[in-house]
Amino acid sequence: MARPEITGRKVLADSPAAFSIAEFCRAHRISQSMYFKMRNLGLGPREMAVGSRRLISQEAAAEWRNAREAAA
Repeated sequence: MARPEITGRKVLADSPAAFSIAEFCRAHRISQSMYFKMRNLGLGPREMAVGSRRLISQEAAAEWRNAREAAA
């Protein structure tokens, strides 16, 4: 793998403890409109309210992936 000092890319020390909805969608390669459709059908991941933001924990994301795989 190319070294970050050569490529100019930043190295992520740790993965985030929680995703914003946009980050979750990017990480799982789904559109935000698909996310909201799934959420409205009760098929989205658990969300937590932090102030006015909605976040999805790593654990909730993993549970959601497992549920989607089981349903497939």
